[in-house]
Amino acid sequence: MASNYGDGFGQQRAGRQSQGGYDRNSAPNVSISVTDIKLDSPLPVNLFADIAQEKAAKIFEAKGGRKTNESTQLRKFYDELVMWFDKVSHERTKEAKAIKYTEVAPFIKMMIAKVAYAHGRTHVDECFEQMFSHLIRQIDSPDTLKHAKLFMEAFMGFYKAQEK
Repeated sequence: MASNYGDGFGQQRAGRQSQGGYDRNSAPNVSISVTDIKLDSPLPVNLFADIAQEKAAKIFEAKGGRKTNESTQLRKFYDELVMWFDKVSHERTKEAKAIKYTEVAPFIKMMIAKVAYAHGRTHVDECFEQMFSHLIRQIDSPDTLKHAKLFMEAFMGFYKAQEK
């Protein structure tokens, strides 16, 4: 008795597209440059406007109709960044904020691993992972944490506008 186990599904999983199937690993050929995202003072004048808008458009374009980079998934990363920002910013003095930042910095940096995991699960694509990781790597103080949060806030607004 012949068996069909592994024929269609295994081929699709291996990166081959079957009849009428969808290869979720194929992505539009879109790349993103992140060198213009700088969180240190002085901030680029257009960081929260033109730069955030351009990144949102690029990442939306990279989505290419796939079930990746859904705004709800990206919002989870933004929400976690806001949570860490709130923990630091609720401190009263600059010194207390710096101490609190030092306490939570490893958890902020762990977001790089979380976005890599989400990319591995195809919840986000390489463009978003690259941009978000670049953003997190630059965070080294309460001020840069605030700037990262504001950038992601602007990015999310522009990204949501792309969906319309």
